[in-house]
Amino acid sequence: MTAVLDLLTLALRPGIGPRALRDLLGRGPLADVRVTPEERRRAEEEMKKAEGAGARIVSWDDDDYPHLLRRTYAPPPVMWVRGTLRREESAVAVVGSRGASPVGRLAARAMGRDLAAAGLTVVSGLARGIDTAAHEGAVEARGRTVAVLGSGLARLYPRENARLTDRIVEAGGAVVSEFPMEMAPDPGHFPRRNRVIAGWSKAVVVVEAQTKSGALSTARTAAEEGRDVYAVPGHPSQPNAAGTNQLIRDGAALVRDASDVLSELGLSPSLVQPSLFAEGETLWAALRADAPSSVEELHERSGRAIPDILGELTALELAAKVKRLPGGLYVRN
Repeated sequence: MTAVLDLLTLALRPGIGPRALRDLLGRGPLADVRVTPEERRRAEEEMKKAEGAGARIVSWDDDDYPHLLRRTYAPPPVMWVRGTLRREESAVAVVGSRGASPVGRLAARAMGRDLAAAGLTVVSGLARGIDTAAHEGAVEARGRTVAVLGSGLARLYPRENARLTDRIVEAGGAVVSEFPMEMAPDPGHFPRRNRVIAGWSKAVVVVEAQTKSGALSTARTAAEEGRDVYAVPGHPSQPNAAGTNQLIRDGAALVRDASDVLSELGLSPSLVQPSLFAEGETLWAALRADAPSSVEELHERSGRAIPDILGELTALELAAKVKRLPGGLYVRN
């Protein structure tokens, strides 16, 4: 406890970040760093706030501090944690646009669900859109997911995800932050959050992103740390596909679903649950002439990746085998 308190005391100094703290500690033993009584009092109060909220503070010296994160250039010296940490785990980040399309949210939800069901930890940033969908998918699979915040645990952002954080913890996951309990969200915090997401994970999957997106910041940080970067492609006419398509052009692996991610990681795609379509049944055969189906319904019924469904529907429409109706519904011709 003393070592955590000592590190926390220094981490709470105004203007000091992880790199500056690392440089400070590189000059000599932690015990030789002078602190004021006021700094110590502030750290003790912060520990009490965390305990009162059912959280704890861990340092980079603790046994359950994530191993991959500790190996990064500037790991958080301390983290505020609700839930369970694991020193060793296979984690994949799933990130993307806050203003995600319905199709993007479905793809992220399926990605989170299938990766978690395959035994991987899904890491994301709890933001609206893609991040939220990925966490929800992992929780649906009763799998493990980690939400990394850009604010303190007591200043949850966005607030509507409060129940989701409870579900994450109840499912054996964790909600973590490198910011004090009552720290408000600030634009400058999110690049720091993104580096934690990237450092926690073996690979980063970007589902949807515009050309100027925090998800691309996460992808860049992952590449700098030697982690894999994957991207889900999108139609060139869609703004949210511009960033992911650019990542693929720059060398990121193209992935359509969790099976592709598992293959890229050298794991068996069979870990993903098989399609719910009958053997040999085509998408066209699954459609009906008298009852329109949405892309979401076809995805839920089939388990197929959203990009695959959209591509096949486009081909069938061009061949005049299906008709697209208002509202994104499809019927057989």
